[in-house]
Amino acid sequence: MKAGLALLSSTFNYNLSASICQLKTSVTSFFPLFRSNILFNYPSALRAKRNTSSNNLSRSIRTVSAKMASDYKPEQARVPPALPLPVLPVTKFKIALCQLAVTADKERNIAHARSAIEEAAEKGAQLVLLPEIWNSPYSNDSFPIYAEDIDAGGDASPSTAMLSEVAHRLKITIVGGSIPERYCDRLYNTCCVFGTDGKLRAKHRKIHLFDIDIPGKITFKESKTLTAGENPTIVDTDVGRIGIGICYDIRFQELAMLYAARGAHLLCYPGAFNMTTGPLHWELLQRARAVDNQLYVATCSPARDAGAGYVAWGHSTLVGPFGEVLATTEHDEAVVIAEVDYSFIELRRTNLPLEKQKRGDLYQLVDVQRLNLQSTR
Repeated sequence: MKAGLALLSSTFNYNLSASICQLKTSVTSFFPLFRSNILFNYPSALRAKRNTSSNNLSRSIRTVSAKMASDYKPEQARVPPALPLPVLPVTKFKIALCQLAVTADKERNIAHARSAIEEAAEKGAQLVLLPEIWNSPYSNDSFPIYAEDIDAGGDASPSTAMLSEVAHRLKITIVGGSIPERYCDRLYNTCCVFGTDGKLRAKHRKIHLFDIDIPGKITFKESKTLTAGENPTIVDTDVGRIGIGICYDIRFQELAMLYAARGAHLLCYPGAFNMTTGPLHWELLQRARAVDNQLYVATCSPARDAGAGYVAWGHSTLVGPFGEVLATTEHDEAVVIAEVDYSFIELRRTNLPLEKQKRGDLYQLVDVQRLNLQSTR
């Protein structure tokens, strides 16, 4: 017991002595301030302190930047390394988002889409984006009935034949939303991109199928009838390098990151979000994909039909590289015309140099397709 008390007393005395010693040191450190009257000229002292702090901060930032360049290995955050943005003859142009009402009448849907594209071109659009599944009701029962053999073309694919003809006649680029595609014994949800010459530039088959089950709200399983695509799709057009996704593809940020690493200026997502996830996630996901990758994102939905088996949210939108909503609409039919200016991509990437700040020492995005292509050369 006595030993315990002695130890406690010793500890208390030690802590007290240490505190007194610290206090003496603190008070002593003020003596030069009193002698030099700095305390009585506080504003100037504060300014001097701020200047010193600012200089120190600048030096620290330069040191950290140098460390980032040498230790963080941002160039290794994307494998293979990211491609630069292609230089384009046009950096500013008009885009049209054609939010269309879709019916069970396929011929009517095709004629109606043609009319909307022509209206968009008359208003100066050089790029036109159509909705997901615009030639057919959105249902697993309808997909096999309305599906087309895109590769065969002509009468076997009246929807894409129309897109090709209009693109060539009006000298515009069309990202043709999506239609059900029949290929051999499989069905796909497919987007076709046509150039100003009317030729098919790219075909994107929806990679991530929309299988969702929110009890009491919505249940839908695309995988009951559709097959998932196997390849990301990026295409060079007269209005920039475009990465293509379809609706549910927008939820997977890795796909958008991969497109950005391939030098995309713009991501186009024809989509048909529903009344449950649409209000919560549609705009949020578009802005996230745009601001994360510092590029443009355009989406196009069917118009809302409250009596349909699947009710679309609508709200076709264009988002800029800073995550700003540049143009949008509500749920009714509309042709939204907006301007895309690619110079803002470089500006935002200068404002926030994310590419140079990536931690390649901690994580990597691996573009398996490009990597495999390089290994076979």
